[in-house]
Amino acid sequence: MNGTMDNEQRILRAVELFKMGYNCAQSVTAAFADEYGYTEEQALKMSASFGGGIGRMRETCGAACGMFILAGLETGCTDAADREGKAANYAFVQELAEEFRRECGSLICAELLGLRERKPQVPVPDERTQGYYMKRPCVKMVETAARIWANSKKKS
Repeated sequence: MNGTMDNEQRILRAVELFKMGYNCAQSVTAAFADEYGYTEEQALKMSASFGGGIGRMRETCGAACGMFILAGLETGCTDAADREGKAANYAFVQELAEEFRRECGSLICAELLGLRERKPQVPVPDERTQGYYMKRPCVKMVETAARIWANSKKKS
């Protein structure tokens, strides 16, 4: 992808990536990564472990984690002593998280999926079938996270 895509195209790209079989974090991260000088392949690798609520453990939603990876690329500091920079990044992440929670009801993968317990699942991802997409809210989470991210950039 190239930097000439508008935000709506990037949101659609995130959904498309998810429907191609990439995890929720990869889909959100890769749709915007070129804006930060990363290739789609690099973005897919850097976010690969965050799907399924981080390694399919059903913790923090991977789509939200994708947003947080992008937040690091946007506002992350590289000076270990920069407390203000860290605080600014954390505040930004908390704003994104609150918006996601407000729109989706939770940041927790297990809760979004309606699972009773937050516990690691078998590490093998479910096969992506029509039934998978019908019973899972993940496409909506990916679209929501990508939209929140796109809108957050308009504010800054």
